[in-house]
Amino acid sequence: MAKPDQNQVLRQLPIVVGGLASVLLLINRLLTPQLTESQARSDALGVIISALLILTGLLWQQVQPRSPDVVELIGKEGFELAPDLPEAVKTELAWASHLLLTNTVTRSLVVWYKGQVLLRRGILGVNPEVKPGAILQRVLEKQKPVYLVSLKIYPGQIEFDYLPENTQGVICQPIGDRGVLILGANAPRSYTNQDENWIAGIAEKLDFTLSSHLDDAYKVPSE
Repeated sequence: MAKPDQNQVLRQLPIVVGGLASVLLLINRLLTPQLTESQARSDALGVIISALLILTGLLWQQVQPRSPDVVELIGKEGFELAPDLPEAVKTELAWASHLLLTNTVTRSLVVWYKGQVLLRRGILGVNPEVKPGAILQRVLEKQKPVYLVSLKIYPGQIEFDYLPENTQGVICQPIGDRGVLILGANAPRSYTNQDENWIAGIAEKLDFTLSSHLDDAYKVPSE
């Protein structure tokens, strides 16, 4: 369920105040048996101020950015590592995933490398296996990340069945030419350019560690 916009009250405040002031001015005018010149000037000024408040509120509805709709991802929180990984790899994966989950909007994270899932952390999807679809294949072939700002509008979202079913945004960041770092967010359009640069840097660090410890002779064992 989406959380309410935290700025909604602020945007509507000028409209409410302006409307209330207009009503009070009208009531005051109706209850005044004899109108003086000074009161007429005050009423005119009050009407102008009320109109400006209402206009400001209407402009704020259009100008002020709305916070992305945040949802509670469906699934259980967990931390899963592939068995028999070298200790250095486990440490690196734990470090990288912790940084991403605590410093970005990421709520679900998967590391897929050389055909195996090395790590799942955060809110876990029902399916523990990753079968690369068209989007992951493109990331591997082009060696460029893909950012799906609002997952629900993409027909290819079905390939991300290993993430929580209501994941809002996804980044697929290549880990060299043999893996992908997959991150799921609980709000659409929520990753910033700084986040993307941060994610790319961590993926490069993971590539160095994984390629150093998981050479071609090593295959991550299936569970």
